[in-house]
Amino acid sequence: MAANNLDKFNIENVKRKATEMRIRMVRMVECARSGHLAPALSCADIVATLFFNIMNFDSKNYKDEARDRFVLSGGHKALALYTALSLKGLLSEEQLNTYCKFNSIFGGHPDASKIPGVEISTGSLGHGLPIGIGMALAGKLSNKNFKVYVLMGDGELIEGSNWEAAFSAKQYRLDNLIGIIDKNGLCADGATNIVMDVEPLKEKWSSFGWMVKEVNGHDVKELTEIFNNIPVQAGKPTMIIANTVKGKGISFMENRYEWHNKVPDDEQFKLAYKELQEVE
Repeated sequence: MAANNLDKFNIENVKRKATEMRIRMVRMVECARSGHLAPALSCADIVATLFFNIMNFDSKNYKDEARDRFVLSGGHKALALYTALSLKGLLSEEQLNTYCKFNSIFGGHPDASKIPGVEISTGSLGHGLPIGIGMALAGKLSNKNFKVYVLMGDGELIEGSNWEAAFSAKQYRLDNLIGIIDKNGLCADGATNIVMDVEPLKEKWSSFGWMVKEVNGHDVKELTEIFNNIPVQAGKPTMIIANTVKGKGISFMENRYEWHNKVPDDEQFKLAYKELQEVE
């Protein structure tokens, strides 16, 4: 974790990283004419905060046993992870531009056997939290102090494996486990409260024995403050409900479920770059 990570310089640096991640995501999708862009845009600020202001993760020693672990449970949001790893120096931008092309290491979902810095191959929804619990439990049993961060989507919580896993985290007192829900209210088929209502999330996770905090998932300072205060309570896992906007940063994508895996046309790509560059 960066020293004085609430300093204005550090907060602004993370914001710049998040914007650069979004620009690189757009470029990757433009090259590939494929990809889940809008969901990755939704979680960019969360991923940037973790990788550039919170986690103990050294790109020069990314297999260090003492490192914090990041599990991208919603593997279709791989663009966010790829671009963060690129900005950490593990991957080149030239490599990123092979995304979803023949023989590329960068598929639509992350492959841990090919991509440095990816902890686990993900794609099938609902698997990330159970895997993260195993990692956190291994840390406890081996007396290591690393934390495990698992990023999930709210639509993903339809999967029952998440709720079975929730019991285990409480049972084993995994206060080194942090779940993060990228709650943008939309999934591939529409609004989550219509497709399968998962609310009330705060009350549900609390009833499973987790400490629950809500946050603006696009406010880097607020995210940093919450991550700085984990564990919220000793002996209990933490779940952060991060309220976000699907397609964040690109006006015609924001809060539109049909952009879940839709690819912009040439004019829309131009507009996307213009809007994101204006943020810089």
